[in-house]
Amino acid sequence: MICDFAEVYNIYDHRALPLRTAAALAGGLRSNSRARMALAGEDHTLSEMLGVLIFDKLSLLVWLNSKDGARGKNRPESLAAKLFGTPNEPQTEGFDDPMAYEKARQKILNGGD
Repeated sequence: MICDFAEVYNIYDHRALPLRTAAALAGGLRSNSRARMALAGEDHTLSEMLGVLIFDKLSLLVWLNSKDGARGKNRPESLAAKLFGTPNEPQTEGFDDPMAYEKARQKILNGGD
């Protein structure tokens, strides 16, 4: 918060402000400010993520138009996967009949018993 207030508002002693004023100023910070990103649990800005995704798609297109791409060899690694990690896949389970579904449903509702 100190760095954001200094950068955006040129306020170096935020404790000297009335609480309501400090709260109003904090609410007016951009979505990519340090404080707002920390509250949201984000490590990267939207523009950073979009740039990395554009880079990945462009390198994939270039690779597809190469001899290696035609053979399916030496596919470029995803920079987004390296920087941001791979998203967690939702766990899914299939059922052969309605009774198996109801049994699994009751197990979840009963807390896994």
